[in-house]
Amino acid sequence: MTPAEPSQPTRPMQSTQTKTTGWQSYHTIWTVLFLGWVVSYIDRTLTGPVITWMIDHKVSFMQGVQNPHAFGGLIGSLFFAGYMLTQFPGGYFGDKYGHRIVVLISIFWAATTTLLTGLVGGLLAFVALRVLTGLGEGAFYSNDRTIIARVTPPEKMGLGMGMVISGLTLGLTIAILATPPVIRWAQPFMGDDAWRMPFLLMSVPTFIVGLVMARLLRSAARPDERLGTALRGLIGYSTVFFVAIMAIYLLARWLAIPPGYTGLILAGLALALLVFIYRKKKSAIGPVLHNRNLVLIYLSAIPVLWHLWLYSYWAVDIIKDTGSTFMAAALTASFNAIAGLIGFPLGGWLSDHAVRSGRSRKRVLAMLTGVEALTIVGFGAYVMTGHKDPVVMAAILFVSGLFFFALQSVSHAFTAELAPPEHRGAAFGLWNLIAEIGALLSPVISGLCRDSFGSWGPAIMLDGALMAVSCLLIVAVKSRPAGGELSGRAV
Repeated sequence: MTPAEPSQPTRPMQSTQTKTTGWQSYHTIWTVLFLGWVVSYIDRTLTGPVITWMIDHKVSFMQGVQNPHAFGGLIGSLFFAGYMLTQFPGGYFGDKYGHRIVVLISIFWAATTTLLTGLVGGLLAFVALRVLTGLGEGAFYSNDRTIIARVTPPEKMGLGMGMVISGLTLGLTIAILATPPVIRWAQPFMGDDAWRMPFLLMSVPTFIVGLVMARLLRSAARPDERLGTALRGLIGYSTVFFVAIMAIYLLARWLAIPPGYTGLILAGLALALLVFIYRKKKSAIGPVLHNRNLVLIYLSAIPVLWHLWLYSYWAVDIIKDTGSTFMAAALTASFNAIAGLIGFPLGGWLSDHAVRSGRSRKRVLAMLTGVEALTIVGFGAYVMTGHKDPVVMAAILFVSGLFFFALQSVSHAFTAELAPPEHRGAAFGLWNLIAEIGALLSPVISGLCRDSFGSWGPAIMLDGALMAVSCLLIVAVKSRPAGGELSGRAV
């Protein structure tokens, strides 16, 4: 089901800001998009703590399930299957019909499906609505990044990318810290259905932020925006993807295919979409599809999203396994997420400084990624040797989070430099489509490691090894010091 494609849009406008002090219009856009990241990450991160609570309390969903961590991880992977598959269509439709319009569609879509998750009953409905939430939220990233690149002065692009996406970590922190007490508060009157309350309550701020966005993002509007066409296009693609994901899930359950193998089958959907893109869209997006440097950046992002969703989905369970209570584990785990409030803008600032000094963002990205791999291995060694001090774990997680979130800002700004402005939406869509293979596999494979080894140590060590591979891929990028604007061609 492929929606009809209109003519090519006008070339995205470049920033015309001339003032360097005081509040600028792009600061307003940064703020609004920051809030979008906050609520979207609340909506998606809820699932991990909720699943941990379900496993502990043997909620009906989990009764009789073998390898509950692997199965719980599969539910997270199903969300990311949906989120992954709308990365490219979201960016593609944003390039054609308006990035602001697609951002608004994404926010209101996620708010609606999050609310419905708390209202409906049964495992199948729960899984289906998590998939639908992922499909809607998948369109946000590529359009958010493109809006920032379009309205922000080039010398502040890295900082803007980092400031905005730091909302991700605030959303992570809110979801990790708020979910346990909300469930506990709801238990006296909801019993085993108390897991519903976080979805019901936290859908409300998403609706509110959507209304604020509709008003304050008007300055980022393009004259050729087409809401109806963009919505129909996203619904068309999402319908096909939803049917495919749910068919795989139901068939796997019927055939008793282990969750780990089901995750690998779902990852095959990403490869199928990439083949489709290559065959059908290569003439339109060749500059971001055939660029060696961009492909290496895309591949280096797979371990980044693997790590993000190992910690975001299972961090509470990892800490709880050391003997902490559910609430104490959530508090300790939150130190990793909250580090992003510093790490994201810091990484953007460091990479902007490198560019102003005549150097490439590549060096900053490689250094941050290499150090991050070392901090992950250090945390894995601490867990595997039986140490349990929550203060030490919180400190390790915080330091690791600083480097991890900083490197993402650099990667995003580097991608924007390498891609032609008129294809940035597609480039960011491909970045996240390929990267989400890591997010899709991480919850289920990591959960399988936990069930198989009885400890989270091996899963963490695997994570560290993958991050080291990411560093090597970045080193392989051929770049020159940024003395001028980088084009979409290989350099």
